[in-house]
Amino acid sequence: MAARADRHALYEQAVQGPEAEVGFIDRVYKKSYGRVPTLLREDFCGTSIAACEWVRRRRGNRAIGVDLDSQVLEWAEGHNIASLTADQRSRITLLNEDVLQVRPEPVQVITAMNFSYMTFKERSVLRSYFRQVREGLQPEGLFICDCYGGTEAQDTIEEDRACDGFTYIWEQADFNPVTNETLCHIHFTFPDGSKMKRAFTYDWRLWSIAEIREIAHEAGFSQSTVYWEGTDSDTDEGNGVFRPTTKGEVCAGWVSYIVFE
Repeated sequence: MAARADRHALYEQAVQGPEAEVGFIDRVYKKSYGRVPTLLREDFCGTSIAACEWVRRRRGNRAIGVDLDSQVLEWAEGHNIASLTADQRSRITLLNEDVLQVRPEPVQVITAMNFSYMTFKERSVLRSYFRQVREGLQPEGLFICDCYGGTEAQDTIEEDRACDGFTYIWEQADFNPVTNETLCHIHFTFPDGSKMKRAFTYDWRLWSIAEIREIAHEAGFSQSTVYWEGTDSDTDEGNGVFRPTTKGEVCAGWVSYIVFE
């Protein structure tokens, strides 16, 4: 089963929730500016699933996806974009460019999800990225990124979760507390015993919320809001509901959004 499986399709099923992500974008933008946005740029877009959901959401919506990996953009074209209507396809543009240098038209919202910006390990480089994002926004614009942490984020662990027809495994293989560099892998296993080892590998720096906010403010953003995920009382896991907060909870693992203006 592993030999026939598509790693991008497995990732989308296990990790991504584009409907909830787009709903969150609409909610926080309307809260700031009194209306829903229409023009989105998805940095590190990968399979472009969020950009596709964006153009499906409303007829006036347009999306720009940016990614340096030409292979994953080809996959996006052949799968997610191919599934759109002709009108929807006309409202989405994919750019095989570096997010540090790309200069498309200014947009209302830029996102950097799935912790992808953590590939920038040096403060100066992350600040350059945030500055480039700030310059790519319209005057009434938002930048939204997610982040993660918790007591287990600095440990070497494996976590598995059953999905439809396979098991998703998140491995934190290494962590350096001196530099906060972390090496993580995603694996998939299947009912027949076959495995897709290291389907994805991430060599990141684990930035804290405080660091991310400070660097973004140095890059020109005037304010930021942290949206903390609530906890499901039955499972003691995240419930997918994110609310603004100035104080987080000490726990084994958490995921949050940060919204910059």
